[in-house]
Amino acid sequence: MACVALYTFGIFVRPADAPANDGFREMNDPIFEIVDRAPGLIARSGYADEPEGPASWGPEVYPRWYVERGDGWSPATLSLWESMEAAFAFSYSGMHAEALKRGAEWFRPPEWPPYALWWHEGDERPTWADGVARHAHLDAHGATAQAFTFKEAFDTAGAPMRLARDWRRHREGAA
Repeated sequence: MACVALYTFGIFVRPADAPANDGFREMNDPIFEIVDRAPGLIARSGYADEPEGPASWGPEVYPRWYVERGDGWSPATLSLWESMEAAFAFSYSGMHAEALKRGAEWFRPPEWPPYALWWHEGDERPTWADGVARHAHLDAHGATAQAFTFKEAFDTAGAPMRLARDWRRHREGAA
């Protein structure tokens, strides 16, 4: 059965360990704890340099517009969801929504899509390279069945679709 893969990427305005990013760092672990309990989450990739978390889905790589400046990393996530509605509900509610509202404090205004979605089938997890490739496809071609956004989504057959109106039922704590 197909599930939804979600890759996100951002570049800090200042170096990762700068005091300007304290708010991001303070919210990061609590948000990961929330996503790990989120209704509809199948799994998320961890990071090779954080062995206490989930396993990394391959070597972490970054999009072509990433410029290394001594940080050694940039905020990126890779996850699998039962539905687009579940991914949307987590992304745009609760603490994660609060973090998104504060994003301009920490991140460069993107000249690229901030995330990419695609339908994933099979037992193997998508890799970081898969996420970057889908993200690059979305940037180069706009939303297609290969990579899309919540606003311009496609179903598993490749036809345009809209999120179900009842996406709110997927929020944490919703019955």
